[in-house]
Amino acid sequence: MDYLYHPYPSQRMTVFAKNGIVATSQPLAAQAGLEVLKKGGNAIDAAIATAVCLTVVEPTSNGIGGDAFALVWTNGKLYGLNASGYAPAAISLDVLKERGYTEMPKYGFAPVTVPGAPAAWAALSKRFGRLSLAETLAPAIAYAENGYPVSPVLGKYWANAYRVYKEALHGPEFGSWFETFAPDGRAPNIGEVWASPDHAATLRSIAETEAESFYRGELAEKIVAFSKQYNGFLTLEDLAEYEPEWVEPISISYRGYDVWEIPPNGQGLVALMALNTMNGFDVPNVPDVETYHRQIEAMKLAFADGKAYIADRRYMNYRVDELLSESFAAMRRAQIGTEALTPEPGTPPKGGTVYLAAADGEGNMVSFIQSNYMGFGSGLVVPGTGIALHNRGHNFVFDENHPNGLAPRKKPYHTIIPGFLTKGGKPIGPFGVMGGFMQPQGHMQVIMNTVDFALNPQAALDAPRWQWMEGKTVLVEPHFPRHIAEALARKGHDIRVALDGGPFGRGQIIWRDPDTGVLAAGTEPRTDGAVAAW
Repeated sequence: MDYLYHPYPSQRMTVFAKNGIVATSQPLAAQAGLEVLKKGGNAIDAAIATAVCLTVVEPTSNGIGGDAFALVWTNGKLYGLNASGYAPAAISLDVLKERGYTEMPKYGFAPVTVPGAPAAWAALSKRFGRLSLAETLAPAIAYAENGYPVSPVLGKYWANAYRVYKEALHGPEFGSWFETFAPDGRAPNIGEVWASPDHAATLRSIAETEAESFYRGELAEKIVAFSKQYNGFLTLEDLAEYEPEWVEPISISYRGYDVWEIPPNGQGLVALMALNTMNGFDVPNVPDVETYHRQIEAMKLAFADGKAYIADRRYMNYRVDELLSESFAAMRRAQIGTEALTPEPGTPPKGGTVYLAAADGEGNMVSFIQSNYMGFGSGLVVPGTGIALHNRGHNFVFDENHPNGLAPRKKPYHTIIPGFLTKGGKPIGPFGVMGGFMQPQGHMQVIMNTVDFALNPQAALDAPRWQWMEGKTVLVEPHFPRHIAEALARKGHDIRVALDGGPFGRGQIIWRDPDTGVLAAGTEPRTDGAVAAW
């Protein structure tokens, strides 16, 4: 039986609930979050439980050795958490050049930055959680220890990753990845049970020590010993001195709503710049050719500026308020004509990731995202731990003069971004679309689907997506309206049609009715998405 063969269209409906909702890309993880809610936990506890469970039940996109970001609405205020890690103190462009590198590699120790995800779980639990970390991590530990059947889309990406890693990873340092994720010399099949006792033991240690063991204990020692064995860069000091950052979220006003993102080093700023540009255009109730054209052009310009200027905030040449100023948006808006353009950065005025959304009946809401960056990440698994180290450092620019150039203890440009929507100071809810550089593009499309085109949360996620790739090239989904695609091509866009929805991200939405408190959720049809509600 082919679990990826769907000859007939299917349909999801918006899910409603009063006491709590968890929406994410894997049903078992969503149910883990709901289980924690029913035990008396709040939305923050549920988000932690779901996030940690996803490291087990969707390891193709995230892991213990990755990064995380969160937007948390609680007690009438929105909080931001940046749990992205920095480059090791011992790494630099000069060191990499001495080793023969001419660009940032994808695999091995060079792109490994300090993982921030375990610190995120502990920080969220300590500040806002109601249950202990041992209680919230219990479902993930059980799945890692006892195993679970591999879901369809997970199985597809696991098989793809195995084929890539089998060709790309050579050397004894990568042996632990194959032992952990391909124990029988292959990726597990769809429906086959996979377990990782090492993963369970590591999560138990993190739970019992509130992540101290990962940064200043036995797990830190194992990570560093592995790094030293293969001439890596991570040291005990790199791990011990790391702390996640509580940050002030950034926003723009979009047609009566406030759209919120995490500030740089994340690329949420790209989504806000694109929406800021679209703010000045009249948009019809149903998207037409001109709307799609302007969306694509606005996103191109925002990405050109983002890639040029976004970096670790300490290294940026322009402030966020300058890049989000109305005068800069107006200048970029004026550059959008009737034909597709090749984007270049403007000059501002001086002055595969997993995503989840969780909400409870008390008004707490969480937008949470974590990632190993490119699939399983660097190809490195710390022996005996199940810790797959991410390759986030691949996002550094191999140029010391660029704001995002690699430097010791510097954070790279980050693709993973949680989103949040408010109106009149009241929470509407969390939203997000994971998927590398698709993320700000997905954020803009989902927000416009909601605000401009009045689509319910499920329809906002179901709507056909486009993705600007580079230059004038735009990838569209197989079910993207053909007449729109043809009209865009006549405007100079190089339209390519994808075989499936895989490249277009995976999103989740929860909206809260401010009058009744009723929660409404949609989940991603392009993956194993699920909404668990109570």
